[in-house]
Amino acid sequence: MTADEPAPARRADPATLSLDENAGGGPSTAEPWVPPRPFPVAAAMTGSPLDRAAELRNRPAAQEALWGGADGAVLTLWRGKPPILFDQDGPRLAWAEPSAVDAAGFGAERVLLGRAVSENAAAGAGRFAVDLSTLEEPEAAPLWTDPVKFIDLRSIGPDLPRAEAAITAEAKALIEWHGAHPRCARCGAATRMAIGGWRRDCPECGAKHFPRTDPVVIMLATRTGPDGVERVLLGRQPGWPGNMHSLLAGYVEPGETIEEAALRETVEEAGVAVGRAAYLTCQPWPFPSTLMIGVWVEVLSDALSPDLEELETCRWASKAEVRAALRGESDRLDAPRVDAIARTLLEAWVAGKVASPTV
Repeated sequence: MTADEPAPARRADPATLSLDENAGGGPSTAEPWVPPRPFPVAAAMTGSPLDRAAELRNRPAAQEALWGGADGAVLTLWRGKPPILFDQDGPRLAWAEPSAVDAAGFGAERVLLGRAVSENAAAGAGRFAVDLSTLEEPEAAPLWTDPVKFIDLRSIGPDLPRAEAAITAEAKALIEWHGAHPRCARCGAATRMAIGGWRRDCPECGAKHFPRTDPVVIMLATRTGPDGVERVLLGRQPGWPGNMHSLLAGYVEPGETIEEAALRETVEEAGVAVGRAAYLTCQPWPFPSTLMIGVWVEVLSDALSPDLEELETCRWASKAEVRAALRGESDRLDAPRVDAIARTLLEAWVAGKVASPTV
């Protein structure tokens, strides 16, 4: 190794991982440490106002009563896109009445999203989702009194009220899971929807299949350098627009804890030496069905050796640089999209809501 070569990456030695409740999943140190301060969850597509009513999923009669009850409403997705109304307050979901769905004769299976818990609806009003993907012109369906437009959630999500985006995330993930899993993974037979859309049953071998969510760690990897300035590690994938950079991320693999996955992914993608890790917050991300798990990671060296098959580039950024990017005032760095947990984590870090513990 020459002076110009980056220092080799150091993985956290599993033999040094402490099981002490204060250790946060990282290597043990001489002094107990306190994980970074938590901050309020404010990520997009969280905070659904629905009571998911799990106790009703195996009660068809109770679901029928909700379907025909007062203020019941149906979210009709078309190829993963929700129906949107536009008024003076901006875009919002276009709910359909269950009776209109019945009258249209679509025959679509119902997914029970839950019951409304809102002053704007009758207490316990049913909320359902159905898939209209077989229609060629869904916007012409006789389900709404005002014109609607089906728009991809990636595009419209940041403009929807937070509660409506959260409901759509639930509906989209469930509907698309059903569409992607029509057959039994054990025997190959056609499966059928069960318990209000929260399971698929195989009539041949008896297997029961449940909606899956893939865990993904996304790392707020920071280091305070010799100059006393704290910086965050950002990466960029090929094809991203402009100068957009985001936090490193990767799937949790079998047999890993969240913290172990975060440390491994940081080493693999950036080639840095890592130390401790601690959970921060999470966000459902229905593209198609993942749970983004925010984790703080301690980085022990400045040297970077990124995996250029995964990343186009990797770089450090100070709070001043990130703050300018978040404000749209940087000509060198574009921030992640407003509904991504990466932005939530960066905003919290810049605001001092996530403080790296002192080594």
